[in-house]
Amino acid sequence: MMRRFGKRLALVTVMAVTCAAPAASAQQAEPPAAKPGKLINAGDVLSGELNAMKVRGGKKGKRVATYLVTSEPRRLPPPNGLCDLETGPETFQLITSSDAQAAQLKGFIGKEISIKVDEVACAQDAGQMSEAVVTKWSVVTKH
Repeated sequence: MMRRFGKRLALVTVMAVTCAAPAASAQQAEPPAAKPGKLINAGDVLSGELNAMKVRGGKKGKRVATYLVTSEPRRLPPPNGLCDLETGPETFQLITSSDAQAAQLKGFIGKEISIKVDEVACAQDAGQMSEAVVTKWSVVTKH
C-alpha cells in the first residue's frame, strides 16, 4: 500500500510542477509597470497636439472654447504628483485669461504646439475636461 501511495505522490508532484512552469514563465513575460513621466516644473516647455472643444459654461450657459494639449505623460510637482494616475497626466487643459490668448491658440488647433508652463495643477473641478490644468502659460514660438 505504501508503494502505491509513493507512486501517486510522485505522479501528483510531477503534474503540479509541469502545470506550474508555464504559469511562472507567463508571469515573467508580462511587461514591466509603466514608469512615471518626466517632471514638469514652472518654466518648462510642454509640447503636443492642440485640440479644441466647445463646452457650456459661465452664468448664462454660453458655449466656451476649451483647449487641450495631448502630450507624453508628465509628473507634476508636489503636492500634485501624478494626479492619481500611474504615469502622470497626458492631457492638459489650457485656461485662457483673455480673448487675445484664445485667438492665439485658434491657429494651432489640430497642430503641434509648444507652450511654456508657468502654473499647472491636477484637474479637480467637474467642468475640467482633462487630467491636468495649465492656468498660466505662453506659446513658445520658433525663430
